[in-house]
Amino acid sequence: MLEKKLESALNKQVNAELWSAYLYLSMSYDMDDKGYEGIASWFALQAKEEFEHASRFMKFIGETGGKVMLMPIETVKQEWKTPQHAFEDTLKHEKVVTRKIYALMDMAIELKNYPTQSMLKWFVDEQVEEEDTASKILEKLKKIESSPAGLYALDKQLGKREE
Repeated sequence: MLEKKLESALNKQVNAELWSAYLYLSMSYDMDDKGYEGIASWFALQAKEEFEHASRFMKFIGETGGKVMLMPIETVKQEWKTPQHAFEDTLKHEKVVTRKIYALMDMAIELKNYPTQSMLKWFVDEQVEEEDTASKILEKLKKIESSPAGLYALDKQLGKREE
């Protein structure tokens, strides 16, 4: 059985994952509006991944006797000056998500809820990858910030991301 305190926290994480998906969708459409089709595609796939994360949490809540409670999703930012600004926000956001996952893990450990700890282990590992990817793309953008040809090449490269 899922403790009410943990059930509530997991439902808040569902909301955070859905908010993340909205954020990345917003980035995708903004980058597309600015002519960065590859970067837009990358963010669209990132949004899909965040929806999948929310689904993973919801499935777990249901499997452990909890009730999924969908809450309103706060408004997300709609525009970024450059791709670099979007990826700066991406890295900041992923660091926030990491802290939230760690807080959930701390709660699961405190409550000795082993199934939740096991499920969260996947997310702990996923956040390492998420932060690393955002950081590497951001570093590339910083290196080419005054090179239209470099930005064009990176846009094409990011557009090759597959699910």
